[in-house]
Amino acid sequence: MRILHHFPLSPYCRKVRLALGEKRLPYEPLTERVWEQRPEFARLNPAREVPVLVEDNGLTIPDSNVICEYLEEAYADPCLLGRTLAERVEVRRLEAWFDHKFARDVTSNILGEKVFKRLSGRGNPDGNALRAGYANIRPHLDYIGQLAEARTWLAGGFLSLADFAAAAHISCLDFLGEIDWSKSPGARDWYARIKSRPCFRALLNDRVPGINPPSYYGNLDF
Repeated sequence: MRILHHFPLSPYCRKVRLALGEKRLPYEPLTERVWEQRPEFARLNPAREVPVLVEDNGLTIPDSNVICEYLEEAYADPCLLGRTLAERVEVRRLEAWFDHKFARDVTSNILGEKVFKRLSGRGNPDGNALRAGYANIRPHLDYIGQLAEARTWLAGGFLSLADFAAAAHISCLDFLGEIDWSKSPGARDWYARIKSRPCFRALLNDRVPGINPPSYYGNLDF
């Protein structure tokens, strides 16, 4: 059985879990609290970061982008990267948008401050960072809405890693109850569609000690 070392509220781990689920690849999830600095985990990934996928043949793959690219090469069906060069460029562009720009503007300022800072014992949230994160949510949701209204899925006519990267970050913030969906109907409709997919069920069942998601978190219709 392949093993995924992950943390439930890591958007990068969630992206990999969505890809594994969509490709119907079974795996055993093992929660890794990276702030504990376990030597056993460091031997798997010297960077000491999750996610890390270990195949049943012992092949160890770190980093969400590396894992997702590996899954596309090793298990091509269904394709989550695109068939043409132009499709792959757009998928990778949007995947990078959410994993870097959205992460910097929003995720690190909210999830990082409210959850990971506390869990790692680095003190209280920074008010300036939180305010910046809240200010940045709306334009990003508007962008998601614009893409979703113009296309079937974010990168075009097919479900892709771009959708999974976006949904991974959004779902972590939604777990914290940090998104006012009434102000972003386009993004809300897109999220409802991806939230209804079978690969999303494991994420909706996630629970983290000390953090209670809002009552609507697990509902497919909000």
